[in-house]
Amino acid sequence: VLDALMDVPFALPTAVAGLALTALFSANGWFGSVLHPAGIPIVYTIWGIALAMAFTSVPFVVRTVQPVLEDLDPALEQAAATLGARPWAIFRRVVFPAILPAWLAGCTTAFARSLGEFGAIVFIAGNLPFQTEIAALLAYIRLEEFDYNGASAIALVLLGFALVLLVASNLLQSWAARYREGAR
Repeated sequence: VLDALMDVPFALPTAVAGLALTALFSANGWFGSVLHPAGIPIVYTIWGIALAMAFTSVPFVVRTVQPVLEDLDPALEQAAATLGARPWAIFRRVVFPAILPAWLAGCTTAFARSLGEFGAIVFIAGNLPFQTEIAALLAYIRLEEFDYNGASAIALVLLGFALVLLVASNLLQSWAARYREGAR
């Protein structure tokens, strides 16, 4: 079930996800009705933006780390436990070093994806000046104002960041492959 849930953000149109998150976390939504009275507003805050970005991007991290975890030899963890290592030490010294390259690559790809996210964020962000403005929405607004140069500049900066992050992700993935080959 959890594996199938990881694919929902890939299958769901991002605008639908944004509407659903806004409805769930608004002051009268299922989660917002509990969080808002406790002084934790989500909609039209940076937390809402982070939530929408996480929803659309976490599957990139999961899908990058999952094969590494599946290939990890359980005997390594059992050996560490036999030698007296506690669960946290096993994770920190055995599991985390093995998944670190894949995790970094997944996080890099997820962040690159988040840079250009529009649909899920546009509803929950609210576009409050100097508070919850996002670059993709600013580019869209510039287009509506017929400021093609401004929209192009914003898009070019986003494209540049995304390309740098994707190159970094590819370098991390090749490093991870060499690391895994060296560990065998």
